[in-house]
Amino acid sequence: MLSLIVNRILWAIPTLVFVSFISFVIIQLPPGDYVTAYVAQLRHSGEYITELQEAAMRQEFGLNDPLLVQYWRWISAIVMHGDFGRSLEWNMDVKDMIWDRLGLTLAISTLSMIFTWIIAIPIGVYSATRQYSFFDYIFTVFGFIGKGIPEFMLALILMWLGYAYFNMDVGGLFSRQYETAPWSWGKFVDLLEHLWVPIVVLAFGSTAGLIRVMRANMLDELGKPYVETAYAQGFTERTVVWRYPVRIALNPFISTVGWALPALFSGDIIAAVVLNLPTTGPLLLKALQMQDMYLAGSFILILSVFTVIGTVLSDILLAVSDPRIRMA
Repeated sequence: MLSLIVNRILWAIPTLVFVSFISFVIIQLPPGDYVTAYVAQLRHSGEYITELQEAAMRQEFGLNDPLLVQYWRWISAIVMHGDFGRSLEWNMDVKDMIWDRLGLTLAISTLSMIFTWIIAIPIGVYSATRQYSFFDYIFTVFGFIGKGIPEFMLALILMWLGYAYFNMDVGGLFSRQYETAPWSWGKFVDLLEHLWVPIVVLAFGSTAGLIRVMRANMLDELGKPYVETAYAQGFTERTVVWRYPVRIALNPFISTVGWALPALFSGDIIAAVVLNLPTTGPLLLKALQMQDMYLAGSFILILSVFTVIGTVLSDILLAVSDPRIRMA
């Protein structure tokens, strides 16, 4: 196991270098650069700048340098000094912008994931052990509806219901009087009052899908000889189901930690934009639209690091959960 972890870490280093370079290149593939996008934004609002001013901005931001020079300047500052650069759009340090939104993003994503697992695993087990029962059909219908409704549409529906019938301001995570106020008990309570909408929106589709996955995995395991042997030894149904097939059926859940970890960082971008959430997702979208290369590149680099860490954690947790993997 130790050799596996060391091997993965050694492979992660060149992988991250490659991903960071490709990401930096892709961000700059569209025609133009940040100055082009900025000038277009000014013209849309009725303002104009001269070509000399454009050239001066490109010189100031180092956009005239070759791509490799720009990449090396950025990645070397990260490795040597932990400096992710400065956002061209907001004229702020990238790391400050990311950390300001990271806490709320992790809170929402983690709570929605916990909510999803708490609901999906027991319901999936119940549907498998009570196949073709009335509630199994109900949960099946819920699964199809949950996977069929886009998250942004559910967000719009909940916002309308909250405003029309409960007189709630469900856009954002805080009421207006608390948006810029320092943290206090009142602001925390206000956050909890607004938090249920994004959690329900983010967890609804995931819960529906994971119920179907858990049900299918359990049905595959329940008919295997080791389950029949456990019943023959006189164990109760609860003991047999939760001690043996559930542990094996959870393997696909554990293996997706590699995807879940970066998702905790980025959140759901479309739902966050619709709900006006101050999370990292809308910030990444804006950075890509404006070709803010240092901000967008830093986001993608951090997501890559989280993906690598999540993959290693998945391997470790799978080995702990399933003895067959340790023996392989």
